[in-house]
Amino acid sequence: MAKDKTSRLPGFYNLPLAKRVTRIAEYAALTHEEQQLLGGAMGLSIEQASHMIENVVGLYALPMGIATNFKVNERDVLVPMVIEEPSVVAGAALAAKLARAGGGFFATTDDPIMIGQIQVINLKQPWAARLDVVAQKQALLDAIKEIDPILTRLGGGPRDLKVRVLETTPTGPMLVIHLHYDVRDAMGANAVNSACERLAPMIEQITGGTVLLRILSNLADQRLARVRVTIPETALAFGDFSGEAVAQGIEHAWAFAAADPYRATTHNKGIMNGIDAVVLATGNDWRAIEAGAHAYAARDGVYTSLSRWQRDHRGNLIGALELPLALGTVGGATRVQPLAKMALKIMGIQSAQELAEVVVAVGLAQNFAALRALATEGIQRGHMTLHARQVAMAAGAVGEEITTIAGMMVQEGAIRSDRATTLLSELQTKEGE
Repeated sequence: MAKDKTSRLPGFYNLPLAKRVTRIAEYAALTHEEQQLLGGAMGLSIEQASHMIENVVGLYALPMGIATNFKVNERDVLVPMVIEEPSVVAGAALAAKLARAGGGFFATTDDPIMIGQIQVINLKQPWAARLDVVAQKQALLDAIKEIDPILTRLGGGPRDLKVRVLETTPTGPMLVIHLHYDVRDAMGANAVNSACERLAPMIEQITGGTVLLRILSNLADQRLARVRVTIPETALAFGDFSGEAVAQGIEHAWAFAAADPYRATTHNKGIMNGIDAVVLATGNDWRAIEAGAHAYAARDGVYTSLSRWQRDHRGNLIGALELPLALGTVGGATRVQPLAKMALKIMGIQSAQELAEVVVAVGLAQNFAALRALATEGIQRGHMTLHARQVAMAAGAVGEEITTIAGMMVQEGAIRSDRATTLLSELQTKEGE
């Protein structure tokens, strides 16, 4: 991406839809065909879809928005987000704007190591079997070095074997072997599963047991992404709220989530609002990301906050987030869905690790936006204004009617489907007079 490009697009929200598409097309040098995709042309054909899953009967669309203002590792980036929930894109963009006062987001990622699990049952001496596998570790790793020539050529492949004994399970003791596999820019499920399948007969021969499950784990705790942001106290002030009051409120809100699993669940859901939206936009497996994130949040035996927010000695607000992010830029839907490919192009992403750095930054940004709203004016004010538009649309409002009906419901404080129907009927009657 050229250095003169910036993700700061003041007034982007207020532009007509067609002009927003044009602005993004200019920013990312999109082709005419790609612009048509953004303009509403269907990116995935019914024929393509029929080869992706079973029993296909149609296509299902979701809105794609652009979160502006992001700066990640000193690089400006526009972030495509696919989500149906109001306020998420706007909240992330606002947080990114405030984060720029502290230099933006700074993220790092581990090497793309995925874990494959091989379950061994029917063992007479599990602990002895463990030692036998450990003794043959190098031979096992050597046996799968060339199982994926492309990954090997790119520097990926098997890295390590860890062997565990689960002594007390509902069906008795078992051996579990963890294969650590570097998948480079892939999410890695197919490569890891294939490697585990190849190892199964060798492990049975070594242990004398029966290999049952050979499958990737979605708790990718060897493939963590982490991000940090510093927001100066002066940048936090707005309306009647001082920067100190906002920082203190966010710190107390985070402490609540850190101590209470009921609050932590909703707190982390807010983080995943941002993460899932980018994961979905890029054709990655958001269900795997969700499972891994929530398991990681409970890794110490108690479900808690994935993020951390505290003030430093100067009053600056410091935020941090760490979680597993198994993302790919090659393979799967990332290369089948035209819009997923275009999302990567808009972000200027060159690798899976770079994608993970952007995604984790969006997660922290969305978390900040939610905590800021909760700790100050309340979550409903901005969220319900946007939600009112959906209610108006569901009642049958179109065009300018949507804005009019939504505004009336917000003013009344009655954002309900029955009220939207009544207001729409009154508006249409008045217009017909």
